[in-house]
Amino acid sequence: MLSTGDYHVGLEELQNVRVRLPSGREARVADAISFCYDLSDTDISVLKELLQQGIKSEDELAEALKLSKASINRSVNKLTSLGFVERVKDPNSKGGRPRYLYKPMPMEQLLERMRRDFSYCAEIFSKAIISLT
Repeated sequence: MLSTGDYHVGLEELQNVRVRLPSGREARVADAISFCYDLSDTDISVLKELLQQGIKSEDELAEALKLSKASINRSVNKLTSLGFVERVKDPNSKGGRPRYLYKPMPMEQLLERMRRDFSYCAEIFSKAIISLT
């Protein structure tokens, strides 16, 4: 069961949940999420790291995930534009170019957002099919 209070369990379970489609084929919910939000594997890895470890800088994400800062920057910008991650100024940043930290949307809010978005997608696909008749 997905636990809204436990990021580790919730995200791991979300990545492994499978649904049976009308064709009988099984699909991972994570694949549907990637498709619906146009998320790359890197985007998913960054979101997972933030949900599991909490607020981090781009440098910390790059080190933890063994990815380039450019890749991390693209992913945090994408996740920020979707509202899955919030960019906040690092309070310890002193002068010069500001340093930012990335804070994930709380898991319960993220799951609720995805549920609403999937409901909306189902509705618009249904309307598109009805318009064909």
